[in-house]
Parts: sequence; structure tokens; C-alpha cells
Amino acid sequence: MSKYTKHDIIELVDEEDVEFIRLQFTDIYGTLKNMAVTTSQLEKVLNNQCKFDGAAIEGFTSNDKSDLFLHPVLDTFEIFPWRPQQGKVARFLCDVYHKDGTPFEGDSRYILKETINQAAEMGYSFEIGSECEFYLFQADDNGIPSTQTEEKGGFFDIGPIDLGENVRREIVLTLEDMGFEVEASYHEAGASQHQIDFQYDEALNAADNIMTFRMVVRIIAKRHGLHATFMPKPVNGSMGSGMNILLSILKDGKNIFSNAEDNNKLCDEAKWFIAGILKHNAAITAIANPIINSYKRLVPSYNVPAYNGWSVHNRNASIRVPNDIDADSRIELRSPDSSANPYLTIALYLAAGLEGIRNQEELPEALPNDTMKQEEYNHEIKRLPKTLIDSIEELEKDEFIRSVLGNQFAKNFISAKKKEWSDYCSQVTAWEVEQYLYRF
Repeated sequence: MSKYTKHDIIELVDEEDVEFIRLQFTDIYGTLKNMAVTTSQLEKVLNNQCKFDGAAIEGFTSNDKSDLFLHPVLDTFEIFPWRPQQGKVARFLCDVYHKDGTPFEGDSRYILKETINQAAEMGYSFEIGSECEFYLFQADDNGIPSTQTEEKGGFFDIGPIDLGENVRREIVLTLEDMGFEVEASYHEAGASQHQIDFQYDEALNAADNIMTFRMVVRIIAKRHGLHATFMPKPVNGSMGSGMNILLSILKDGKNIFSNAEDNNKLCDEAKWFIAGILKHNAAITAIANPIINSYKRLVPSYNVPAYNGWSVHNRNASIRVPNDIDADSRIELRSPDSSANPYLTIALYLAAGLEGIRNQEELPEALPNDTMKQEEYNHEIKRLPKTLIDSIEELEKDEFIRSVLGNQFAKNFISAKKKEWSDYCSQVTAWEVEQYLYRF
């Protein structure tokens, strides 16, 4: 049931003295975009008449179909609590449509909605929780970001060791003002690294929340003179930032993952679901770990999900099944990082899992316990792709995953990422200069 009607929005804008409205949408890379209007254009906004040039958005569309329209999702209306109390600023998240009223196939939100609809046809729905990590670094006098920090905090530390405590508190309070339900927040393992966990929500709402969360974190950090980054591995030798996704399957409103008689307390549908993800995980990695820096995080070490396998205890596995399985049974998808497009990442995991259920895919054996040394791993255990180009090549080979994204979307994404890799390979890095300049 919708929270707001058009009439409700008009009344809210008037009662709350809103003067400016931002119409936000997500591009293929997971970057939040926006077009702003004054409230004099509210009727036009609510009648889905706000047009923009899709050709101006990289990877979105070709010139022959460049006119695209923003349809506001009424229930995402929020007034920004950090803006002035007179002449307030609000926002809508928007779906993207063609001129003829059909959904734009390159809209990330649309791709997730299509997957959710397919799940509903099979009798399933999903609940998604997220655990998002980020770093807070110093900016220079001109506001230019750096990777510098004076903090030495570690996992679960408190102030005064945790210098970001006040920033994190303001982020949480701001999110709660916007209707979020934050489950927990704390200092992570890296110096100046933080994590905020969200309560479970319906899959589309969960993705919307992640996009809003990233915006809020950056804005509040800047208000404190800091730079917040979701870069997967910003500091050499420090912990990377992940975007763990916690997922449960519901049928008729009831969580069906659990089976008390199974050794791992998993029902058959849960096993098939996990097996479906593992089958397509290499291709999904191109979306869940979408930048070159992502693969600096996905290296075998303690607590890093570098292997395409599942486990109860082994945190090197890309999928973990927490051993406290009960009525809240879930799986934890550990490999996505904080640079990923949440709509696409969730859509692909759901689609792959549903295909696993349809085909009753056989679940491989769990990975060995994480107390084993890396060299003792069975040689048959597969690594996730080691570089961006490896994952892109896997995406090119996986017809099913490309079909979920849509062939044109996949083509645009693959082309852009190949160029990114080519540009990277042509660069001479500081490491190369340090290692080779004096020797050769």
C-alpha cells in the first residue's frame, strides 16, 4: 500500500514550506544523478512530465531515443533534514521512462523491479538487509579529498580513539529523521573505517535505502570537514570496504530458508538458491565489484571473500550461511563492495538464485573451515575473478546474466568497463616507478 498520494505530496510541500525538489535517479554505474526544480513545477513533476536528455548520461541511451522522462516514486518523498528550515529542499527517487510511457530498459531500478516481479510469479518475495562500510578521511584546506587520517581506531573502538564517532552519530540520526531503521553503527577494523547496518526491508526499498544512505554519508561528512569514500580499497595494507547483503526468501509471507533436519539447517529451496548464485557468481562479480580497485580488496586473506563458494564458518567464502539459523534464516553475500550499483547487484543475485530453484541446481560442498591455511585449500575451489577484465569476460560469456541486465544495457556496461581497463593498463603507476626506475 502506498504511503503517499499526489494530494498528500501537494499538502506536504505547502505545509512544510518546501521550495526546491530534487528528482534523483541512478545511472548504470550506480551513481546518483539528479535534476532540480522549484515547487512551481510540482504539478508537472507529479504528472510525469519532467524530461531530460538521456544521451547526456554515459551508457544510458543512443541519440535516436534520447528523450527520457522522470516518474517520481511518491513514497520516496523526503525532506532533507540538513537543509534550511525555511525554503526546504525535498527529493523523489525516480523511475526512468520513454516518451511513449514504457519503462526505459537501462534504468537500474526497473531491472530490479522486473526480477522482483518474476519472483512474485513463482510465489516468492525477499527481505534484504545491508551492512555498508566506508572511510572518513581528511580534506585539505581547499576541500580536496585525501587518504589522510589522524585516527588510530579499530574494531568497535569508542571516542576519543574513534574520532569519527560524532560524524557517525549525526549520520544515523539524519537517516532516522528520513525514516530509516538503522540496526547498528560502529567503528570497523580499519583506521577511520565505519559500518552502518540496516534493518531488513523489501528488496526494492533496500536498494533505494543504500543509494540514499551513500548520499547522506557524503553530505554529513563534508559538513564536518571530512571526505567519506566508498572506494573498496582506499589504503594499501588496510581493510577494504564491503557492502554485505543479507537475504531471506519468503513464501506466503513466511521465511522458508530454514530446515531443522538438515545439517546446515537449509531447506532444499535455499540450497538450490545458493547453487544458482554460485553458478553465475563469476559474471555477477562484474556488477558487484565494478571498478579496478574492487579487486585490490578481493585477495585471499582473513575475512575477505575471495572464493566462489559457500560456508558456515569460512569468511573467505563469497556466501556465508550464519550458524544461528532460526526464524530469521538468511544467507550473507559477502563479496559485493561499496562501489556497486545496489539495484543491479541485488537483481542479479535474486535472478541467479531463482534460476537455481527452477533448475534445482545441486549445491557443492561447503568450503573448509576458515582456520585452515590458504595453501591447504583444495585446488578445485574456484577464486572469484582476480581483475576487472576477468569479471567482464565472465559477464560476456554468461548469457543468462546478460539477459537479466538486458542485452543493450550489458553491451553498454561491458564496453565502458573495457575502456576503463584499457585506460588503466596504459598508466604508469607510482609502484612501478618505485620498483623499476633505479634498477633498469
